[in-house]
Amino acid sequence: MVTTSLTSYRLKSLDETIAQLSKDNCQLIAGGTDAMVQHKSPRGAPASFDKPIVFIDHLKELKGIATVNRDLHIGACCTYSEMLGHPLIPQIFKKAIKEIAAPAIRNRGTLGGNICNASPAGDMLPLLYLFNAKIRLQSARGERISEIRDFIQGPKKVERLQDELVADVILPDVPDGQTVVVFEKVANRRADAITKVSFAGLMRVEEGRISDARFAFGAVGPTMVRSIGIEQKLLGEASPLDPKVIDEIVADFDRIINPIDDQRSTAVYRKKVALNLLRYFLESGAKLP
Repeated sequence: MVTTSLTSYRLKSLDETIAQLSKDNCQLIAGGTDAMVQHKSPRGAPASFDKPIVFIDHLKELKGIATVNRDLHIGACCTYSEMLGHPLIPQIFKKAIKEIAAPAIRNRGTLGGNICNASPAGDMLPLLYLFNAKIRLQSARGERISEIRDFIQGPKKVERLQDELVADVILPDVPDGQTVVVFEKVANRRADAITKVSFAGLMRVEEGRISDARFAFGAVGPTMVRSIGIEQKLLGEASPLDPKVIDEIVADFDRIINPIDDQRSTAVYRKKVALNLLRYFLESGAKLP
């Protein structure tokens, strides 16, 4: 059996944890469902990390869910299961959570971990982009807020500094019941499988015209694909949408969706499915009141 030494910390409070991060370059672990896979070692050996580990999953300061004004704050270390059982979490998020892996993983995996892993196939990311999520980071120097589209810079790449941790995720001005939001995940199985393609769409119709439209695609590029410029073309359009308008929007996304081939699917399949999901949503959304 191969043995290695590893320094790890499980500190009592958020302040102690932040103080440790300001002293040493550490690997943060919340649920560890991805980190342990990324650092796995041969059978019989502990996972191999090249720097000290700081566990944060137990910190109560990172587990609250609350509404502040009209914004929803979700602690970064809330597990999927905790979110699933909380009354403030929007139903569309619960739909997505039910399609994440198996209950054992949902009991360990966290929202903050899903964001910091920054996988293009991250299950929660399309909805977080759709809701214009903001990331609140905390360090010994204070705190700062980052838009999720700025925070996630590529596969496994985020703009978190060494001494920072993600404290919570803010969903600003959560849409009301008059706004239609959908989430679709395409994978080999309904759950416990990594996404081939995911799509989130939002549409609001007021007095027969579209007043808000948003679309986000997962697993078809290095980060989530969203274009505010294309979305704005729909504002003021009459509902139901003219087929020519739908064709134009689909063609616009056709030009910016550039998936890759990998072990889960082909680029051709991913692009076709992504555009079909968009077209179906636009056609269905046109029937909304």
